[in-house]
Amino acid sequence: MAQLLKLDTFTAESGDLTVFEKLMPGFIKRFFYVYETDEPERFGYRHRTAWHALICLNGSCRMYTNDGADESFFVLDNPQKCLIVEPKDWYQIDQFSPGGVLLVMSNDYYHPEDIIYEKYP
Repeated sequence: MAQLLKLDTFTAESGDLTVFEKLMPGFIKRFFYVYETDEPERFGYRHRTAWHALICLNGSCRMYTNDGADESFFVLDNPQKCLIVEPKDWYQIDQFSPGGVLLVMSNDYYHPEDIIYEKYP
């Protein structure tokens, strides 16, 4: 099941430092980010093998997840929040705020055959 984590953050007079490490298996092989979207919903898929870590760096968005047994909604509205999505988790992104920037990190490269678009019943 997808899980929302609070990333370790260190605060100093010069600013905050938030650390992402040891949160999903393997190495981060791919980064991408979504921004300036006018679509009410984005994505809608799961993976066969890839894990994703999602952080809204600016603004906010909402994530719907469904692992076939449980479904949940998560709001990413702070860069200290990180949603870890396992391969079994079908997910969809909506409610992007104006100026929202969503960073996605994956432990695998893009492979079209790894993507499953069918939603759980």
